[in-house]
Amino acid sequence: MPPRLSAPARREQLLEVALEIFARQGFHGTSMNDVADAAGVTKPVLYQHFESKREMYLALLEDVGNQLITRIAKATSEAPDGKAQTEAGIIDLFVCDYRSGELRGYVRFDSGRLATETSLPSLFSLFGKGYLAITFDQAMTKERYQGIVPLEGSSLAEAAQHFFSQSEQIPSLVRLAVNDTGHIAGGILLQHLPEGEEGRERLHTRLDHPEWEHVRILAETIRAAELVDSALPLENLLWRLFHEEEEVRILSTIPLSKGCRCSLEYVREVIARFGPEEREQMVDDDGFISVDCEFCSRLFPIKLSDLDA
Repeated sequence: MPPRLSAPARREQLLEVALEIFARQGFHGTSMNDVADAAGVTKPVLYQHFESKREMYLALLEDVGNQLITRIAKATSEAPDGKAQTEAGIIDLFVCDYRSGELRGYVRFDSGRLATETSLPSLFSLFGKGYLAITFDQAMTKERYQGIVPLEGSSLAEAAQHFFSQSEQIPSLVRLAVNDTGHIAGGILLQHLPEGEEGRERLHTRLDHPEWEHVRILAETIRAAELVDSALPLENLLWRLFHEEEEVRILSTIPLSKGCRCSLEYVREVIARFGPEEREQMVDDDGFISVDCEFCSRLFPIKLSDLDA
């Protein structure tokens, strides 16, 4: 009889098994029974560690996220030779955040290596052996959902398609384009919406649905020049693609704008959560705790006395 695992070791084993199943079947396609069976334990044992599938999934995301951060830090600090640097990629962090029409982003990269590129870099040259994580904050339920998959494909568009195929298991088409100046970008995301099963939380789609194949083929005719044409209204573009369809619904659009949600009040609130000794260690030689926002490059100098007021 194999030795009995300790509670931490059992939890780690369950997370490893859950990672494989979630990656293969997606969140909605996985049940607690699936994980228990694959791990060789009973459901009561599984519920001793996780009260629900959602709790297990969130624990898994936290575990994978911590591993990802550790790997990034290790890769960037241990890349002395050319091969290791190539595997690490020119970009070690690329973040984009969208909410209610406001868009903000941040990229951390090796400018020296980027300058040596003589042609358009491939996705692997830019990111190396990276991961793509997409987080959805549900406005209605206030819940957060995140999926993480290996960065695969020859472009960001293909990587996004891979994400929706692996993590969401939703047939998707993603096309991105940038104009010659590099200052205008455009894209299209086409998805086959899932169908619900009455009385159950699972969503499902038919990957070979004939209507999806028909719409996908039409959408693939879109040209890069159309995606970056600022003079081409959305309605006109959709008419070009789907004018022979029986019904096309167009919802009201939300204009994009550059926006960052950082503020002095928010920064003070975050710093105030630290204990007095930790705050003392943050103070610089000028007597301030200086916090800079990587998204908008704003600097927030905060006096220690202001936090105690």
